[in-house]
Amino acid sequence: MDYLISVYPWLKAGHIISVISWMAGIFYLPRLFVHHSEKVNIPSDTDTLFSMMESKLLKVIMMPALIATWGFGLSLAIIPGVLDWSEVWPWVKLISIVAMTWFHFWLAKRQRDFEHGKNNLTGKTYRIMNEVPTILLLVIVVMVVVRPI
Repeated sequence: MDYLISVYPWLKAGHIISVISWMAGIFYLPRLFVHHSEKVNIPSDTDTLFSMMESKLLKVIMMPALIATWGFGLSLAIIPGVLDWSEVWPWVKLISIVAMTWFHFWLAKRQRDFEHGKNNLTGKTYRIMNEVPTILLLVIVVMVVVRPI
């Protein structure tokens, strides 16, 4: 544990960087889905292009960022004194992170649907779902910074 304490600032920096990267993808991928579902004929060259962009965003940026976020976050969580699990806020944060992770995998399923020409959701649905990570992000940040409960 002493080693983790000594690298705490680096773990925290890595966590913040990976969260920012993950969130960028989480916010952008549903927007791609909106345009893919509303403006692209299937099958077409544009459909193939959108599918490739969505796949690369998910696999090259979002998945590594998700793994790094969880890795750095768990490393921070096991450092003595960083979290007090008898308080409510870390549990609310954890539940919100699990929900964000579920959303990530929901997006991954939608990406596979597009890739296989099986998308059956509308642009409106993707616009609404794009609000989910915003709400979760607000809850997470407030829990960490304000710790209201």
